[in-house]
Amino acid sequence: MKGAMPETRLKAVELDTDERSLIEAAQRDPRHFAELYENNFDRVYAFVVSRIFDRTEAEDVTAEVFHQALVNIAQFEWRGPPFVAWLLRIASNAIADRWQRRARHPHVSDSELLEAGAEDGIERRVILAQLLEELPADQRLVLVRRFLGQRSIRDIAVELGRSEGAVKQLQFRALQTLRARMGEHR
Repeated sequence: MKGAMPETRLKAVELDTDERSLIEAAQRDPRHFAELYENNFDRVYAFVVSRIFDRTEAEDVTAEVFHQALVNIAQFEWRGPPFVAWLLRIASNAIADRWQRRARHPHVSDSELLEAGAEDGIERRVILAQLLEELPADQRLVLVRRFLGQRSIRDIAVELGRSEGAVKQLQFRALQTLRARMGEHR
């Protein structure tokens, strides 16, 4: 059959059309957002929990992601990538914002964390967030975009107007500095 679409390609087109229809319905009436939530919850939660590790906090961030998505659904523009890509970008930003808030406003001292029975992992993440804030702005931006935003070296280079080699060097220096300073906190 000449000119026929392969079955997998046809299914992908149908899924895109279905998703696009759901988005448009939710933009007209937020009550239709529930199906988008159900279709994407597992992937967003898996993404968040793989970066936060604390179940309660991951649930909070995931809820925050879908709340922001619902509030901003009218501004969403269909550009081809799946809707979940937009949600994962919101999740990346929410995680980065939490790290930055913790670094700027550590409400709980290390001794209080230990007395409360907090895991060493939480303490290390708080220290890492504080150290991240102490890095030069360009190094911090590269690490946040690269590891929290899951962006490629090429994308970051374009955003910063620098060569890929320069971005790799910024990343290398930032990681080297963080390793050295984390070693001081052991």
